[in-house]
Amino acid sequence: MSAEASAAAVPISAPDEIVRVYVWEWPVRITHWLIALSILVLSVTGLYIGHPFFTVAGEARRSFVMGWTKVIHGYTAYVFITAVVARIIWMFTGNKYARWDKFIPVHRPRRHGIWPTLKFYLFALRKPPGFVGHNPVAGLTYVLVFGLYFVVIATGLMLRGVDAPAGSVLRSFVNLAPLFGGLYIVRWVHHVVMWLLLGFMVHHVYSGVLMSTIEGNGTMESIFSGYKFVPREDLRHSGYRFINRRGQVDE
Repeated sequence: MSAEASAAAVPISAPDEIVRVYVWEWPVRITHWLIALSILVLSVTGLYIGHPFFTVAGEARRSFVMGWTKVIHGYTAYVFITAVVARIIWMFTGNKYARWDKFIPVHRPRRHGIWPTLKFYLFALRKPPGFVGHNPVAGLTYVLVFGLYFVVIATGLMLRGVDAPAGSVLRSFVNLAPLFGGLYIVRWVHHVVMWLLLGFMVHHVYSGVLMSTIEGNGTMESIFSGYKFVPREDLRHSGYRFINRRGQVDE
C-alpha cells in the first residue's frame, strides 16, 4: 500500500462544529453605541467647558461657542442617562446573555470560570474557557463600569443643577454636593471618572479584538449584527472548555 493510500485510510477528525448564535439583541447593541458615542461627545464638550482650548474673535453673543457647547453637552448627557437606564432594564427583560446574572456571578459555574478567564488574560492559558456571552471577568468589569456611570451621572446632575432655575428638580441635586465634600470635589470626581471611562473604552476595544482574533468567533462584528460563531460544545458546556465539566451549563 502506498504512503498516499495509507494516509487516506486514516480517518481525520472533523473540527468542532461552528454554529451561529444570536447573542446581542438590538436593544443591547443600540444602547452600547449610544453610550459609547455619548461618552466621546461628553468628553470633548466637557473638556472645552472646563478648559476652553480655542476662542473665536468678536463678541461672544455672535458666536455663542461656550453656550452651544453646554447645550450639546446637556442633551448628550440625557441621551447617555437614557441609554444606561434602558440597558439596566434590559438586564431583567432581555435574553439569557443580557441578564444581570451574567454580570454578578451568583451561579457557581461563573464563579468557577473567573480564575481560568484571568489566566487567559494573563497569557497563562492558550484559549479562553469558552463563554458565549460575557465571560465572568468581563461581567464583573461591567459592574464597576456601571458604578462609574452612576457616579458620573450623579456628579453631572449636581453640576448642572447649579445653573438650573430655583425650585426645579435639577436644582435639588446641588443639595447632594456636600456628600462629596463640595462642588469643587464634585467637579474633580466628574473629571476623573471621565478619564477612567475613556481608559476603559481603549481596553474594551483591545480585549474585543483579542477575543475575536484568538477565537475567530466574530466578537467585534457581533456588536453590529448580534451574532457570534461558536463551537457547539460551548453551548453544551459554557465556560468549561478547559475546566473539569460536571454537567453544569451556565448559558
